[in-house]
Amino acid sequence: MDGVPIFSMFPLGLPATEIRGFSGVLNSTTNVVLTEIEKGRTFEEAIRRAQAMGIAETDPTADLDGWDAAVKIVVMTIVLLGVPMRLDQVRRAGIRDLTEEKIRSVRNSGMRYKLVCRAERRGAGVECSVQPELLLASDPLANLEGSSSAVRFDMDVFGLSLVEHNPGIEATGYGLLADFLRAVRQ
Repeated sequence: MDGVPIFSMFPLGLPATEIRGFSGVLNSTTNVVLTEIEKGRTFEEAIRRAQAMGIAETDPTADLDGWDAAVKIVVMTIVLLGVPMRLDQVRRAGIRDLTEEKIRSVRNSGMRYKLVCRAERRGAGVECSVQPELLLASDPLANLEGSSSAVRFDMDVFGLSLVEHNPGIEATGYGLLADFLRAVRQ
């Protein structure tokens, strides 16, 4: 979520709230790949499409195997929840084990696979996972298309969802500027 000022929102933007956890689709490459396979492309064609869009790396292994999303969930857990977390503590699975047929067949029955990140407080710790989940069409995460991403924060007072619809270079530029301004002001 390049342009979304997630780290700037807490605690200044939302004082007196406690984050209990969060969930979301935080990896654009896997979202593009899954969307393109649903449209009839092969896994390899979907990866090439994501690369042509400038979203996937030349070697998309970190995205496809869930490592990129796992790093994001660790950083968010440390910064937003204030709980020490290591990468090896995240239950992680990528999308490689999903077959094209499986991805398309569930779509035809009104469901979709998404690579979902979850962090939930458990006592003094946090349980984190990154894995493909089968979502009903009524789930807001299921409706994300292409490079869109989203995160939902579950807080003691209310829930808050942020969605970034098919971000472009402007969103990334804004994210860099917001981070720079935040760093300079501190």
